[in-house]
Amino acid sequence: MTCPACAISVESSLASVPGVISVSVNFTNRTVQINYDSEIVTPADFQKAVKVFGYNLIIDLGTGNNFENEQLLEIKKLQQNVIGSFLFSIPVFVIAMFFHHNPDMNWVMMPLTLCVLVFFGQSFYKIAFKQAVHGKTNMDTLVALSIGFSFIFSFVNTVYPQWLMQNGVEPHVYYESAAIIVSFILTGRLLEARSRLKTSSALKNLIGLQPETVTLIDGDTERDIDLRVAEPGMWLKVRAGERIPVDGKLVSGHSYVDESTITGEPVPVEKTIGENVFAGTVNQSGTFIIEAKSVGNDSVLGQIIKAVKHAQGSKAPVQQIADKISGVFVPIVMGIALLSFILWISIGGLPYITHAVLSLVTVLVIACPCALGLATPTAIMVGVGKGAENGILIRDAKSLENAEKISVVAFDKTGTLTEGKPEVEEIIWEKDCGFHSDIIALLSVASASEHPLAKAIANHFLQNEYKIKEIKNFKNYAGLGITAQTSDILIGIGSIQFLENLGMMQSSFLKNESDRLLKQGCTVVYAGSENKVIVVIGLTDKLKINAQQTVSLLKEIGIKTILLTGDNEQTARIVSEKTGINNFAAALLPSQKAEYLKNIRGSGEIIAMVGDGINDAQALTEANVSMAMGKGSDIAIDVADITLVTSDPIKVTQAIRLSKFTIRAVKQNLFWAFVYNVVGIPVAAGILFPFFGYLLNPMIAGAAMALSSVSVVMNSLRLRYVKF
Repeated sequence: MTCPACAISVESSLASVPGVISVSVNFTNRTVQINYDSEIVTPADFQKAVKVFGYNLIIDLGTGNNFENEQLLEIKKLQQNVIGSFLFSIPVFVIAMFFHHNPDMNWVMMPLTLCVLVFFGQSFYKIAFKQAVHGKTNMDTLVALSIGFSFIFSFVNTVYPQWLMQNGVEPHVYYESAAIIVSFILTGRLLEARSRLKTSSALKNLIGLQPETVTLIDGDTERDIDLRVAEPGMWLKVRAGERIPVDGKLVSGHSYVDESTITGEPVPVEKTIGENVFAGTVNQSGTFIIEAKSVGNDSVLGQIIKAVKHAQGSKAPVQQIADKISGVFVPIVMGIALLSFILWISIGGLPYITHAVLSLVTVLVIACPCALGLATPTAIMVGVGKGAENGILIRDAKSLENAEKISVVAFDKTGTLTEGKPEVEEIIWEKDCGFHSDIIALLSVASASEHPLAKAIANHFLQNEYKIKEIKNFKNYAGLGITAQTSDILIGIGSIQFLENLGMMQSSFLKNESDRLLKQGCTVVYAGSENKVIVVIGLTDKLKINAQQTVSLLKEIGIKTILLTGDNEQTARIVSEKTGINNFAAALLPSQKAEYLKNIRGSGEIIAMVGDGINDAQALTEANVSMAMGKGSDIAIDVADITLVTSDPIKVTQAIRLSKFTIRAVKQNLFWAFVYNVVGIPVAAGILFPFFGYLLNPMIAGAAMALSSVSVVMNSLRLRYVKF
């Protein structure tokens, strides 16, 4: 594809194929994402649909190698065409500059120019013709018309010079314009292709984390197999220094693994038998054997690659405007070029035919829909890639654009601002409780829950070698607590309101003790049986190292902060004060968090909700931008607009700053692309001639057109070096 109009043609042709549900073509990275019914249509049908327009469709096999090879092949072919075209066009240019008064030299320039057009510029005509057959136009149409008209006009003046001479006009030729325009445009496309390859470097690096082969343990033998044929259940050997090929579990050996590519944590993690390892991470010492659990696209790395591909191929809302303009741009330019030709002839008659020809050719050459088409997707691609390299996974371009507008960030507390690893600080039993049977009952019910507080309570008692007892009728009440039966006695664990609703009342003694714990900033969990509360447990959860800095940085860029938590008011107040958060709301159920955000949105604020992606799912869906904090295998890619691979809250600030840098680059690109065309086309048509006697040379127009696209890509590439 050579311009946005090509992408629109491909998109419309694929969308018309029966069985296609949705299709999105990305002009920048030359990719297409198709959602289709596999029972109705196959990839081969898609290849046929685009072939009629002169394009090839390469099926992604997951490795990215095929597409990269095609890109390198395209660059190599462009290099050959650029060198070849200049070998012929430079002599034409020299003759035109220094020997143009000799009519006989026209017969030398004509075959040289024809060689440039036939051998190096034929692609312009091939694609333009195939587009025309289907009633379409694109950038190649403009180029083919401009160089074709220049050559034909020059050919006529070479063979029949007397036609113009009879009317008192010198028979001028424009062979050098046709030849040099081809060379300049090919040079621009070469520079653009090289730059485009750099925009996908982040994705290439991620794909490069996957080894091509793995060592399979097959009974008593070992053999290397292609990674693509690896399956769950296989036993694979990983030697020191090798990348782990799949997600799996250690079944033999011991080592330290560098997981920085997934978690962002620089310190190697010790791995022993039974522990999980992830594809793309590096075995630093020792040899071990793993049992494959998730391979290829199902692995954590595969999910990240898939997410980045999807995001880079998505379209931002701002791009829709550029696409609409690009869709009608070429026909409008053709109309302007023809109008300028007619005006010059009508104003000055036949003596002004050279001016008319110049304006026609120059308008066709200088017009550049490519700059408009590249403005948004190049910046989005680089921005998304930059985020992925820094542990920030962005769902799509719309999420990136929305993040730039965030005015309020709402934080969950546990696991977001705190470590998410609460520890039991103090246990206070009712005076007639705390016996062995009470402890066993409390442990057994708590151990059945996945809630961090319940896990902390269970781990506390397990460390003292208490044994878990069988329970019945376990029930979880989100945001409230849990119940279960042990020895036919109902046990409840949760908030005081939850237990009171169960008919379990708190004594004045425990009330005083729980108030004391609350004032100390503890999270207090209550447990009861039958008709009374039997124990209160105070737990603490340390703040994350960067929590305070995160809030401070958000304030620096004018963003307000809110803490939303299901914890008690006193704990919420202490966390807010320590971090510097503007406001807080405590003792909230998941539905109440969502309602709270809905009310804030109603006041016109753009809200980001930061949570764990699972427990805060309801609140996350209510936010304008949802951010889920993951860690390794806990990455909640399907939940959030932005997934932070590590649990470091500073990534929230980095994600917002990245979005601001990226959208700023998009706006800069669009501004200069519009300015270039709005100024360039009238100048090419000759608007300056009545005032300054100046007509733009088509060769200069060709160079300007080529550089306009390259400048947009280069401006986007600056994002690779921003620090946020």
